[in-house]
Amino acid sequence: MAVRGAVPEVIWARPERTGRGPRPAYTRDDVAAAAVRVADERGLDAVSMRHVAAELGCGTMSLYNYVPRKEDLYELMVDAVSAEHVPWDASGDWRADMLKVAGETRALMHRHPWVPRLMSPVYGFSPHALRYLEHCLACLDPLAASHGTKLELIAMLNGVVTTYVRNELDTAERVRALPWSEAEENAVRGAYLGRQVASGAYPRMAAAFGEDAGPIDLEAVFARALGRVLDAFAPR
Repeated sequence: MAVRGAVPEVIWARPERTGRGPRPAYTRDDVAAAAVRVADERGLDAVSMRHVAAELGCGTMSLYNYVPRKEDLYELMVDAVSAEHVPWDASGDWRADMLKVAGETRALMHRHPWVPRLMSPVYGFSPHALRYLEHCLACLDPLAASHGTKLELIAMLNGVVTTYVRNELDTAERVRALPWSEAEENAVRGAYLGRQVASGAYPRMAAAFGEDAGPIDLEAVFARALGRVLDAFAPR
């Protein structure tokens, strides 16, 4: 429910710290870095004003002088890790460059497993996120398409990467919680699936397994997914 009288604002348009008094003990970057450390070590659910203040060594209420809302804290965190995208000179091959960007984004999300939960267009216009978008658009200079189409390509590619990484992270979390090994789990499930397919009730599945019953190459699947997105934007 919206608060009557509340006025929307952008955290980046606010002064670093409001209120009178002595010189601020921390910068906005300090606050963001502390929040990122909490999320990296304990997960996104552990990020609170109290925990971030404790990480900084200050009082919880004083933190509100730097960050008025928890949502703003999330935006600072996304921007902080977006700084890990260090622009490099585009090669002139827009497909190769966008595949490189996608790989870097995937690696970033694995370094900070909480990032996929915060992926939102709302957080896409912070200083470092804008620098990232500008770099992507530079990589796409050779592509004969409108800037709107290029932004759509970037959004779709990021969507594929985010979905793929989220699945990787969720799978890894589930495996860690198993009371048996992943190999044992896969063997039991594989045997059950084999019996079901062999029953004759699923002829199309049987044909699919007949073509290739080997283990799935997840890296190849990732590469094909990215390639198909890029193919959709390639000039005909």
